[in-house]
Parts: sequence; C-alpha cells; structure tokens
Amino acid sequence: MRIRSTLLAIASIAAVPAFAQDVVLKVDAGKPGAKIDRHIFGQFAEHLGHGIYEGIWVGKDSKIPNTRGVRNDVVAALRDLKVPNIRWPGGCFADEYHWRNGIGPKDQRRAMVNTNWGGVMEPNEFGTHEFFDFIEQVGADAYISVNVGSGTVQEAADWLEYMTAVHPTALAKERIANGRKEAFQVPFVGLGNENWGCGGAMSGDYYVDLMKVFARYTRNYDPSQKMKQIAVGPDGAKTEYTEAVMKAWSERVWSWNLDGLSLHNYTVNGWPPSVKATGFGEAEYAKFLQETLGMDQLIRTHSAIMDKYDPEKKVALVVDEWGSWLAPTEGSTPGFLVQQNSMRDAILAALNINIFARHAERVRMANIAQMVNVLQAMIFTDKEKMLLTPTYHVFHMYVPFQDATFVPVAFDKGSYKVGDIVLPRVDAIAAKDAQGMLWVAVTNVDATRPVEIGLDVPGFDAASATGQVLAAPRMDSVNTFDAARTVAPAPVKLDGTTLRLPPHSVAVVGLKPR
Repeated sequence: MRIRSTLLAIASIAAVPAFAQDVVLKVDAGKPGAKIDRHIFGQFAEHLGHGIYEGIWVGKDSKIPNTRGVRNDVVAALRDLKVPNIRWPGGCFADEYHWRNGIGPKDQRRAMVNTNWGGVMEPNEFGTHEFFDFIEQVGADAYISVNVGSGTVQEAADWLEYMTAVHPTALAKERIANGRKEAFQVPFVGLGNENWGCGGAMSGDYYVDLMKVFARYTRNYDPSQKMKQIAVGPDGAKTEYTEAVMKAWSERVWSWNLDGLSLHNYTVNGWPPSVKATGFGEAEYAKFLQETLGMDQLIRTHSAIMDKYDPEKKVALVVDEWGSWLAPTEGSTPGFLVQQNSMRDAILAALNINIFARHAERVRMANIAQMVNVLQAMIFTDKEKMLLTPTYHVFHMYVPFQDATFVPVAFDKGSYKVGDIVLPRVDAIAAKDAQGMLWVAVTNVDATRPVEIGLDVPGFDAASATGQVLAAPRMDSVNTFDAARTVAPAPVKLDGTTLRLPPHSVAVVGLKPR
C-alpha cells in the first residue's frame, strides 16, 4: 500500500520554490527490529551555571510557583516529554561531590566552591532528597553518578546504603530523620565520570582496577530493586577505556558485574568551543552537522570492540553526554556554558536520535547535555519566565518512539552539497508502538531546498494518520522570551498524496492501523 501526506502551509516560513525531488521511503512494517529503549531519551542535570539553581530549584520561599522548592513550570514541561531518566549530580561536578554536604537541615549544609564551573559558591541546597523529590515529580528514574575521582569506595557505598536501605541501619535511620521513610529508587549508577579527564586523568588500566572495587561495594540495599551499573567508557574516538573495561568485564569473577559502558561525545568543531550559536552561514551549518553525523561511525567503532568481548550485547553502550557545544553567549558568566538553541540544534538532535535508534541493540541509554539553561538545553528560564527550545520540540515529537520497535526503512538519502562537504539530504527512521501505530520521523537536512516525500508501506492498511513538522524561517532561528514560538511544531495535513518538508525541518507522522 502506498501512503502519502501533505503538510499544511506554515505561515512563519517564507514562500519556498517548487519541489525539485521526490524521495520514496519504503517502510517494511512486517519486519520489526530491536526495541528503541525509552532511556535513549534521557536527560542530564549538573550543578553547572543555572542548570540546577534557578533552572530547577528556586527554594520553598520563592514567589515563582514551586512544589517544595522545585519549579512547577519546568516539572510540567519535562512531564510532557515523558523523561525516562535524569543523570545527576554531574559531570565533572560529580568528581568532587560529597553527598553528605547536601543532606540535613539547610543551616547544616556545607557550602563549597564549584571549581569546575565558574568558581562560584555551591550552597548544596539541592542535594539527595531534593533531587529525588524533583525526579518523582517529573516521573523519571534516577541515574546517580558516584564520586570515583576524589571520593572513596566507602563514601559511595554509604551513599547507596543511605538511599536504598530498607532495614533499620544507622544510615537508613539518618535518611528517615531527614524526612524520607521509604527507600529511594536507584535504577542506574554511574561508576565515576570522565576518569580519563576531569575525573582524575587515569589510565584505562588504573581506572579498571579502581572500578572493580566500586562495582563490588556500590550496591543497592533494597532486594526489591534492580540496579544497573555503568562504567566510564571512551572519550570520543579514543578506544583505550573501551578495550580495558570490556576486557576486564569478559574476564570478571562472580564478585562484580557491569550493565553499561558510557560514551561522551559532543559536536564541537574544534576546542575550545567557538562555533557561533546564531548568525552562522550555510557552510558553518553543514560543517557542524557533518561532525554530528560522525556519531554513527563512533558507535560502530566502539561497538566492534564491545562485540569482541560481549557478542551477546549484554553490556549497553550508554551515550550519557552528547549534544552541541557552542561558543558561550556573549556577556554570560564564564564557565556557565550558556548558549542559544537554534533550528540547527533541532536538526542535530533528530540526527543523533536516529543514529541511536539504528543501533538500538547496543545503544540502550543516552543523556543529552543538558536539561535546563546549559549547553543544548530543553528549557531556558529567566526568573519567573520559562521557554521551550527547538531541541525540546524534537524530543516531544519523538515521544512515540520510546520503547517502540524499530522498523527498517529503505530510501535514497540524496545529497546536500555545500562546498566540499556532502551530507545526506534526507534522514529517516520508523518504528511501531505497542498499540500497532506506525511512526515515521523524517529530517530534511538541506538548508535551502524543500523535499517531497512519499511513504510506501506494503501490507500496512492505515485507517488514519497524524503528525507534526518543526520548521523555521532560517537555519539559525531561535526562540526568545519575546518570541517564544518562532520555532514550534505545526500540524501535518494528511489529505494529499505527499509529505512536503520545508528546508531544515523535522517531521514525525503516525499511521493508525485499520
């Protein structure tokens, strides 16, 4: 059966030239693949800039509407994303975080200097109890990073006991005295953070020896909970940690195990980050997306090493830091990693999610950096105001792909050429959800030409269809507090024969079976 759809005109987009190319997406709905784990849509909240304070935590006495100090508007926006997990407290901040500084009455919290991010004071008002209150309001799972850099095994073990003990241990009683009777739910624990860098500049072999001890003693004290442990893995294309950790895992004894290996990789285009967040041209747009498409080969490289030691894919590749890292907004505080979020960032997010979905058998968790006010954020806040970014809208459009089953799609990607850079003109994935709905996500990477898409779905009888498209007047269009919907989804009209995508746009279409 051949199914096609037509986009409604979008008033905010200038008139586009006649469509020059027709691309047919052949979706093999009867040949399902791996599950696209909902945890690849994970988020990351670090004590960095205004990511926690002002972004999430405003305090119980704030005039900004809040529940026990946590912003209501941010919680509502994240609930709409169905955020599966949130990684906390870092990041490099986790390498110097000591959990006892952030528990107990406010006047007993121990302030510290945030040496990694701006050299500002960290009051530790937002600690373990506040974090769990926040994620429970959102409906997300906890992904806790323990301090392997400057911390000790005893400290990490005590923290897990404090959070998860169900028996009346001294630490459980202390947790109860601080206001929490029931054990906290801790489904994911990261055994360190970037120990090849800000986490201690350790060699792979040194980290492995240390990690084994943390893996043994950083345990969950609640027998009813299942907790997955994730080791520090590669820094981008470097393979030392992948080899060392996976070799050790393949030779492990009964006393320890791993469930995941982390990968950190940003789209940066050189260090220090200097790519403009706005005001860039087509050449800069193409070069930046060319780098982000390298995520596919990166995953293939590390997956090949993992396959050597783990052919059954028991250990997940966890891309728990990814996204765009751009030049900081002019006038912002150094070290706060403030950057605008444009239509280019939305395209970048869609391309990365598509790559993770294609590698769903191995990539079963990912965390974009970061959630609020930092790097490629979902949300910006300014005192009582809140703003949704283009990246937020992509994550919202992709919600139906959470835990859906990957479905193969065959199509001619075409080519988009800018100087000596050649990118695929079109990118697409498809999946089927538990209700039998078929979802197709299509990205027009081309910044200047619209594209006409046909959907060919043999054997799938569609009763109805629905969808949205995210587009913008320019590739560097952004949302601001004065113009919050410059980049916002618009509905797809489904009474025609084709799906027409404007330049630099993302669409998600759902087909309901008869």
